[in-house]
Amino acid sequence: MASTRIDLSTAVWRKSSYTNGDGGNCVEVVDGLPGIVPVRDSKDPHGPAIVFPAAAWSSFVCAVKDAALPGT
Repeated sequence: MASTRIDLSTAVWRKSSYTNGDGGNCVEVVDGLPGIVPVRDSKDPHGPAIVFPAAAWSSFVCAVKDAALPGT
């Protein structure tokens, strides 16, 4: 299986609206890429990013908003 690298060096990252001033547990995402949503830890902006299929990310966000996930 071949690996596909995505160049995120010029990506514009958006921090979660749930970010607080204390630098707590936060994520950043890149909007507007066709079919994918890169996600990274806002405390480690030069660290790795996880790239999700856009549909999977949308389902996850909807589930969190609806509190459908255990522990939310």
